Amino acid sequence: MDELNSSVVPSNMSSPGHPPPASWNSTGLIPALVMSLCFLLGVPGNIAVIILRPNWQHLSSVSQSLMLNLAISDLLCLLTLPLWIYTSLYSWTLGLVTCKLLSYLVYCCLYGSLLTVTALSVQRYLQVVQLQKCFDQVGKKRMLGLLWLITMILSIPSLVVRQVTLDQHRTTCDFHFSSSAQQVAVLLSETLPGIVSITVLVFSYISLHRKVNQAAFFNNPQTTRLVTSIIVTFFVLWMPYHITNMVGVAAILLNNDSLLKSCMESWRIVGALVFVNSFINPLLYAFASSNMCTVCQKREHGYCC
Repeated sequence: MDELNSSVVPSNMSSPGHPPPASWNSTGLIPALVMSLCFLLGVPGNIAVIILRPNWQHLSSVSQSLMLNLAISDLLCLLTLPLWIYTSLYSWTLGLVTCKLLSYLVYCCLYGSLLTVTALSVQRYLQVVQLQKCFDQVGKKRMLGLLWLITMILSIPSLVVRQVTLDQHRTTCDFHFSSSAQQVAVLLSETLPGIVSITVLVFSYISLHRKVNQAAFFNNPQTTRLVTSIIVTFFVLWMPYHITNMVGVAAILLNNDSLLKSCMESWRIVGALVFVNSFINPLLYAFASSNMCTVCQKREHGYCC
């Protein structure tokens, strides 16, 4: 989220002007490099998933819809990266309305991706572990509609508190808080859904892995590697951001300016890691996880993921 969370201390409003000379310090350059890599690798990967739909014949219609939803969410998020890369190195030049709307779009895509991954883990848990049948067409549409409704609600804070600000002689598109209470509320509203999603995902995939191994009477290395990759990748890319948010909340409550400053310096880098998830998702969920579903299907008497 790089520029999306680069400022948590209120700044004075400023009208966008001509960009100043590039800021080539580590707080701007490292996130820009990470986001550039995400854009170059992630956009083709997600487009390939949308067009090719690799090995989806083994998946249920619900899983196929969730996979497609995930790829579209990640693609839309990644397509905004060139603008955030430019802003990270130079300055914001597109005004307040674009700042708010584009930030809201990015948060919708990130939350959409997060909730879709969580829904995939729950859906597989129900079908393989609990032997629940797939949703019908009406149920599938309702599930996706509810997912995006929750996503849009969770993204509202970014629309409300996003402002064009002047930060160290650079015009940026950042959060602008009216009070410490509002600041804490926004950070918690970002962190709690992520913690819940991580908990649900870990529980679902560990339960699924145990069920498959019990049915097979031996450990299946294919499912072990994939489940481990899904859990570790999700944890490594999302938890630094949420941990930094919680440390920021503690710094605000304790009125610790030095700790808050350290969090501000870390937000750009840990925020950029979140975008890495959007280009890794095609590898984990589209090109590889269908193999796990094939194993599940064989072990569980025809139930598909």
